[in-house]
Amino acid sequence: MPEDVGWELYRSFLSVLQQGSLSGAARALGITQPTVGRHVSALERSLGIVLFTRSQTGLLATESALALRPYAETMRSTAQALRRAADSQGGEGVRGTVRVSASEVIGVEVLPAIVAGLRQAHPELTVELVITNRLQDLLRREADIAVRMAAPKQGLLIARRVGVVPVGLFAHKSYLARHGTPKSVPDLARHALIGFDEETPFIRAARKRWPEWSRAAFSIRTDSDVGQLALIRAGCGIGVCQVALARRSPDLVHVLSRTFEFNLDTWVTMHEDLRNAPRCKVTFDALVKGLAAHVG
Repeated sequence: MPEDVGWELYRSFLSVLQQGSLSGAARALGITQPTVGRHVSALERSLGIVLFTRSQTGLLATESALALRPYAETMRSTAQALRRAADSQGGEGVRGTVRVSASEVIGVEVLPAIVAGLRQAHPELTVELVITNRLQDLLRREADIAVRMAAPKQGLLIARRVGVVPVGLFAHKSYLARHGTPKSVPDLARHALIGFDEETPFIRAARKRWPEWSRAAFSIRTDSDVGQLALIRAGCGIGVCQVALARRSPDLVHVLSRTFEFNLDTWVTMHEDLRNAPRCKVTFDALVKGLAAHVG
């Protein structure tokens, strides 16, 4: 088996896995469909295994292909990290690309102002903002820096605890004017509650203290944190919101503030290998400062 299989073969393989067809992979990569087909065939010959079988709906990945997928994804993340590091070389000052991962609410509601200040101070810095509730693996270089609402458990990471984010129940005053304000947790059963569709660790933890806070009780369900916040602001019902974000909207009312409240730790983390990279250092410091002001 050749040991020097080119990265472009793995890149095409991974794109076919993601798109489900040669044509879809070709469009995603910006190359021709025959080229993708040649890459996949060459990789199969080099590895001595079958990666895809044809079906009426497209290409189906074999067990061998699925077993290789995480390694190909790691190669892609490493290649992207290499490009980001290369872009920062040469010239003076802070330049290049830094990739930052954050949850939906933090990424949409908090980070834009921090990024604006960062770019004003360092105009040659490019920021890739990955807004997702899925934890990006910093060890696999899926991101350079991550904002997390829990302490990182992986080694080889630099982590700075920014502070505590209080979280509570909020509703728009128009909703409360129509339906009244709950005075106790059992009163929530008579209200429209906004929550997640799929069970999450957050819901399981909350239900230990408040059994009423469960999927079955949610009148409106969405797995998008930003969607839930928009529904609360629109007066659709009562939902969970960061206290600091609710303060920005005078029409939002803190409900059961002494009963239903908990705190989330906020951390900024990055791989220790990036501690001396100027693009990452200034971004890390800006995130810590900006988030500390947010949780303040």
